[in-house]
Amino acid sequence: MFETLLGADLFTTIGFGIIANFLFSFLFGLYLSENIGIDEMIRLTGNTKPPLWQNFIIFIPFAKMVMTLWRVTVLQFWFLNQGKSHRDYWIYLTSRTSY
Repeated sequence: MFETLLGADLFTTIGFGIIANFLFSFLFGLYLSENIGIDEMIRLTGNTKPPLWQNFIIFIPFAKMVMTLWRVTVLQFWFLNQGKSHRDYWIYLTSRTSY
């Protein structure tokens, strides 16, 4: 079984994870831009740079997709359920100040 994971199955799993990452990230970005507006998102973008480890996480299958789903969960439970807006979430996501 381990030999097959080192072959084509491993590359297929990594490829599917990367495709799923881009799909989920694109859909989440589209959702936020529909609710906030692209002009306002550009205007409100802070100066936060992603940590270095986030640049390398794309090589771990499905890890970046799980991180995007975590952000969706934070949006729903921490912001929308408490009466805050998508705009507040965007400010939280892109700025270094604590919310």
